[in-house]
Amino acid sequence: MRSDARATALVLAGSGALLGGALAFQYLGGLVPCEMCLWQRWPHVAALVLGLLAWRFRNDRRVVGLAAVVLLGGAGLAAYHVGVEYHWWQGPTACSASATHGSLADITRQVLAMPLVFCDAAAWRLFGISMAGYNALFSLVIGASALWLTSRR
Repeated sequence: MRSDARATALVLAGSGALLGGALAFQYLGGLVPCEMCLWQRWPHVAALVLGLLAWRFRNDRRVVGLAAVVLLGGAGLAAYHVGVEYHWWQGPTACSASATHGSLADITRQVLAMPLVFCDAAAWRLFGISMAGYNALFSLVIGASALWLTSRR
């Protein structure tokens, strides 16, 4: 199997597995995703579409390379989410728990307007690593490996 075909297979299998895992955790495991978790799914959807296009056009290395770059961007987004979960930096105020200020009525309105699932609290961890952390690691490995494979002749 040529390296272009291996890169295409890696992008399709890797993104499919990660996206499928996220959906399984949501629909079978009952873990409601936060807003940033949903954002992390889009690079995998894009990589799957690009992977299918690459496969359709006989493993076009430019399309597979673009899918790999998209996955590396997704790894960056997931790493940003990890930093929000560990409180290394603040995340979007729409999905992070934040201090409330003002009168009792203002605080009540702020609390009622907050989403139920916060981006700065990991819903699940294994060995101290959250789902966003695993997504960052696997997306980085898949994207970098696919880029390396497309660069080989």
